[in-house]
Amino acid sequence: NFRKVKRVEDVVRIFDIIQQKIPAKLLLIGDGPERSNIEKVCRELHVCNKVTYLGKQEAIEEILSICDLFILPSESESFGLSALEAMACEVPVISTNTGGLPEVIDHGNSGFLSDVGDIDDMVENAYTILKDDESLHKFRKGAKKQALNFHIDKALPLYEELYERVVSKNMIKKEN
Repeated sequence: NFRKVKRVEDVVRIFDIIQQKIPAKLLLIGDGPERSNIEKVCRELHVCNKVTYLGKQEAIEEILSICDLFILPSESESFGLSALEAMACEVPVISTNTGGLPEVIDHGNSGFLSDVGDIDDMVENAYTILKDDESLHKFRKGAKKQALNFHIDKALPLYEELYERVVSKNMIKKEN
């Protein structure tokens, strides 16, 4: 979703720094009003030959399965479903510590959280994950483990319990 709030330009800037030290390619999934600005930034940074625009995709898990890192530097994010999808595919996440993302990402285990706009910290966190195969493997396993915390078998009973408490409280209020 290439909108200003998603800060996709930050993704390109983070990638530019990373690819100077680690051989890398950037896959941009989605589209939107910021696309032309992102293309301009790619040209300015001379990384166009390392960036592929995939547009909107249906089978996102097939793309995520070949990725080493997912970057989500949003200004605001209500939950972070895309981060959860990445982690379910064993892809660690670098994101901002805004909205629901701190609830989804286990900082230091499934990825890292940084302040909005803190590109330097996101780059440093990316290096921590990508520095060697052992580190990447550790974060891949941590991502999958964290994603499983949101599996329906775990989440559904919690929702049912919450609904039962709310209904019970309302029944008690009506009786009084």
